[in-house]
Amino acid sequence: MNEYRSSLVFATPDIPLRDDVRRLGAMVGDMLAEQVSREFLDEVERVRTTAIARRETDAPPASLSAQLAGRSPRDAESLVRAFSTYFQVVNIAERVHRIRRRRDYQRNTNTPQPEGLHDTLRRLKAEGVTLDELAQWLPRIDIEPVFTAHPTEAVRRALLEKEQLMVASLVDDLDELRTPGERATDAARFRMALTATWQTADSSPVRPTVDDEREHVGFYLTRVLYRIMPALYETLEHAIEETYGAPLPVPRLLRFGTWVGGDMDGNPNVDAGTITATLDAQRRAVLERYLDELWQLASLLSQSTTLVSVSEALAQRLEHYRGLLPEAAAKSRPRHADMPYRLFNDLMRARLRATLADAPGGYAAPEELADDVQLILDSLQAHRGLHAGWFAVRRLLWRVRSFGFHLARLDVRQESSVHARAVSAALGRDDWESLDAIARADLLGPYASGESVLPSSEDEGNPRLDAVFAALADARRRHGADAIGSYIISMAHDRADVLTVLALARRGGLVDGEAVPLDIVPLFETVDDLRGGTDTLRDLLADPVYRAHLRARGDVQMVMLGYSDSGKDGGIAASRWGLQRAQVELLEVAAESGIRLTFFHGRGGSIIRGGGKTTRALEAAPRGSVDGRLRVTEQGEVIHRKYGIRALALRSLEQMAGAVLHSSLRPRAAEPREDRWRPVMDLVAESSTSAYRGFVGAPDFMRYFRLATPIDVIERMTLGSRPSRRLGQDAALSNLRAIPWVFAWSQARAVVPGWYGVGSGLQAAVDAGHEEALREMAADWPFFRTFLDDVAMVLSKGDINIAELFSRLAGPLHEAFFPRIVEELALTKRWVKSLTGQQSLLQHDPRLALSIRLRNPYVDPISVLQVDLLERWRATGGEDEELLRALVACVNGVSQGVQNTG
Repeated sequence: MNEYRSSLVFATPDIPLRDDVRRLGAMVGDMLAEQVSREFLDEVERVRTTAIARRETDAPPASLSAQLAGRSPRDAESLVRAFSTYFQVVNIAERVHRIRRRRDYQRNTNTPQPEGLHDTLRRLKAEGVTLDELAQWLPRIDIEPVFTAHPTEAVRRALLEKEQLMVASLVDDLDELRTPGERATDAARFRMALTATWQTADSSPVRPTVDDEREHVGFYLTRVLYRIMPALYETLEHAIEETYGAPLPVPRLLRFGTWVGGDMDGNPNVDAGTITATLDAQRRAVLERYLDELWQLASLLSQSTTLVSVSEALAQRLEHYRGLLPEAAAKSRPRHADMPYRLFNDLMRARLRATLADAPGGYAAPEELADDVQLILDSLQAHRGLHAGWFAVRRLLWRVRSFGFHLARLDVRQESSVHARAVSAALGRDDWESLDAIARADLLGPYASGESVLPSSEDEGNPRLDAVFAALADARRRHGADAIGSYIISMAHDRADVLTVLALARRGGLVDGEAVPLDIVPLFETVDDLRGGTDTLRDLLADPVYRAHLRARGDVQMVMLGYSDSGKDGGIAASRWGLQRAQVELLEVAAESGIRLTFFHGRGGSIIRGGGKTTRALEAAPRGSVDGRLRVTEQGEVIHRKYGIRALALRSLEQMAGAVLHSSLRPRAAEPREDRWRPVMDLVAESSTSAYRGFVGAPDFMRYFRLATPIDVIERMTLGSRPSRRLGQDAALSNLRAIPWVFAWSQARAVVPGWYGVGSGLQAAVDAGHEEALREMAADWPFFRTFLDDVAMVLSKGDINIAELFSRLAGPLHEAFFPRIVEELALTKRWVKSLTGQQSLLQHDPRLALSIRLRNPYVDPISVLQVDLLERWRATGGEDEELLRALVACVNGVSQGVQNTG
């Protein structure tokens, strides 16, 4: 696996990546020969050579199909896993190369790494930002990545740990200072982890539970992010001092959220019990991390009073704790009697253990622990301890400030129709959903305000919701207000949907004094809801009951924007433009009402679902839409790619923080031509939607989709605890979740949702005489330029020849639908290349183009095998478990190779 086409050209900085890929590819070959056979490795090479030849001539995949057809399920699975293993080592090599490039920048202090914090602050200073202005803005920065349980690449915990071992074995020699013996040891470590990975199934045969999903997200929170958070703040402090020549106190800028255990939307496995269990588990996880860290600090903080003093405040706190925790104090070793920091540390750990056990003497809140840590810091600083433990102790303080006693804020989400059915049953109104929004809001007013209590009901929905709000009330008492995030209403359509949650929360006992201590967030998902979101928010803010609630919440309203369902509903052009316009208009409504608006971006992994670089997304966002705040979902393979390795997690957070700082302090200049461009974009979006809906709304389309993609395999996979469509609903497109919709098309290599309709929309604008305006927009409007770049990336990852193989599985429906795909694809490619001035897609991003080309000869055989296996499996009525297992391996393999699939 170490031969490459001569046309693959690596830029000079990427030569080490080429060498790593060759070396690791050879190691994969040796491992396959050992674990399977030399004959098997030769067969892998023959298939790969055929795939390369096919790619070089852009020929149909007939030769690959002939070579791969009819293999036994076990042989097919082994072949797929061989190619998937290659993807794994290429992915690792690329991640390690990113670390290498980061170190290269760090060595060259004159050229900071683009989009890092040093680079951001230098640009801000050059744009006139003073130290005083920066000091005023820092307390306003609030960045919150929110992890969700939407796995389209569900990497098992056992495999995550082996991958980290492989990465570590490569990172250790990035400076090329290892001895030959050490390098041999590194290679042995890599080979050991690689072989153990080969012997471990990619996914569990059992569908993961909510507990499993929580453990998966917890790996990133406790094993990666907990470790790197202090380094983020230290980097920012260093960047400020280096740029401005003076230090600046840095407040907490970043925290984390999660949906795992709280996302009830369409998932019967999530309820009050999982909310309680999740918050308890997260509390236990972070407190145990603090205990471990304090134990490590105990041996460091061994200062003796015979040699150095401690502050009077710390000495007094120590005496107080001796009285508070006499049993723990009695266990202190006599030989530590002259070590006040160590004695204080002993009692802090005793308090944490009491906190874990909900026993007397525990910390009531994380602020109390932070105060104890600050006492140690102040004492060390006052008594020559800056280089005798101060920096290590301050790292603990940053972690307590970042993670509290809750690790990550738990959001709760439920669909509006669930609330509506509960209220309908409670009020005995069978006509509830037929009432208009004003009538429903008027009826809800007394219950939402607390004037009356919503009646109880014995139907299934009401007790379930009551238990949820009771669990939130209990969690707020036990874990503190910071443990609870937002209550998100998916498919929110009007003011009544929000008032319903207020009424249900009051009935469930989630009340603090007269107010409901909960941020209620409407989620605007479909194209129509994005268009109507402005009127919904204006109507909501004019409601006296809701305004009273909002005043108690500091006059800050959060609105969630859905990228996934809007794209599924109207196509990518209408989705992107609808989201852009919605933000502009919602900001205007908020300004009229004197409230502060926070946008929560419900982005997915794929470009189709809002994925892509955060820096580019913020650059393209409307002016004023960031204003110091960024809340965004992180899901699927994105979590693994961004947060799987500590150095890259730190880089990701630096980029995010830098982008928020720059977008807030110096948003891009106002562009007067946007007034002229907006109607053009209206036309592009409208015409694109017409083409897209004409395609997906055609008769028999859903039957074609189910035959021309492996959606039936995806529905059988054990990827997550949530069903692929909402319970009790049929398989219509409107009921299918956006994730399997996008995932299925990505697997079929057509990637239809990522581009279909774009060509028609652009052509309509050209036909209306706007070609020159489109070229201006592509050159000078970040929103439109980013949109075209994202479509180009999606187009580059597709393959129409392999998509045709999948399409032919649909029988006669192939001729009805596939020619339309081919025609729209050609039109979209033509205009994307023309408007961006490129001869080939991704011409402006050679590194990404190279990455895709590295993988294509290995993705293509998996896809061809998938078509053959899918046809045979369906012929058995979906009953052959061996074929299904091979198909699951294909899905996992394509996901690793293509990336950004779900």
